[in-house]
Amino acid sequence: MKATTPLEIVSASKSFGPFCAVDSLDMIVEPGEIVGFLGPNGAGKSTSLRMALGVLAPDSGEISLFGAPPNLVTLRRVGFLPEERGLYKKMTPRQIITYFARLKGLSHRAAKNRADALLDALGLTAFARQKVSRLSKGMAQKVQILTALAHQPDFLILDEPFSGLDPVNQQALEELIAGEHRRGATVIFSTHVMEHAERLCDKIVMMARGRKVFDGTLTAALQTVQRSVRIEVATGFDLAGCLAPWGVTAVQDAELWRVALAPDQDPQTILRTAIEAGAPVTSFLPEEARLRDVFVDLVSDAEARHRQHSRHSRAEVA
Repeated sequence: MKATTPLEIVSASKSFGPFCAVDSLDMIVEPGEIVGFLGPNGAGKSTSLRMALGVLAPDSGEISLFGAPPNLVTLRRVGFLPEERGLYKKMTPRQIITYFARLKGLSHRAAKNRADALLDALGLTAFARQKVSRLSKGMAQKVQILTALAHQPDFLILDEPFSGLDPVNQQALEELIAGEHRRGATVIFSTHVMEHAERLCDKIVMMARGRKVFDGTLTAALQTVQRSVRIEVATGFDLAGCLAPWGVTAVQDAELWRVALAPDQDPQTILRTAIEAGAPVTSFLPEEARLRDVFVDLVSDAEARHRQHSRHSRAEVA
């Protein structure tokens, strides 16, 4: 395991009683990456991140932070936002961020300056000296996010950082994460909102039922979903019959026709084929693959396999 690799998980498993939360997970987060850690509720994301930090010990397998098991030295290079939020209610945002920065080794002056800069970045300067108990839930959540960034960590681990934030503050947080990445930080974050991962991530790791179902670039993820085009023609025109001699299959979907594309096929080829075949095309809309489609397909497949396995297990017991 390389000392420069922020996170390496090898065949890690974790169970709670009879429930297997994480099953033989292999994952590497390389320096400088922004990794989206995706999966439905109960997929094992939070358990995996807690194992990465040493909060939970795996039942089997190995965890490495910067080439060593999680320890006080390697954890100083990490900023962590837990899914469960919690702050000192009687302290002010400025005091809390300064405190966390000091815990990670910053001088008192540097910690206060860092707190002021972060509060300004998320529009919280006016609330810097109010007690947390007087802040709205959204504001308190932003303060907690800033505690993870307080010491300018080499590696950010963020568990559902966008949860509970309104669209404006989600955008502000995206910009903050992108800024930390430009500074040189490696980032992994879990989220249920695919658009955040699409805009920010180099790499996607997806889990379902405790197992990894995808690990690769965003481009590779999108290539797992079949692209298509939607074509509208004059009312009553049989596009399927028109394109059949050309080897193109069209399926009617309400008032439009859907044509599936081969992996390397240009949508404009379908349009030219339809026009050359005499189709009275009135509209043409290529449908690009989205990460949400990948998520639904892979998670649905995992759920189907789990149900099938459960049925076989019950049949064997019977």
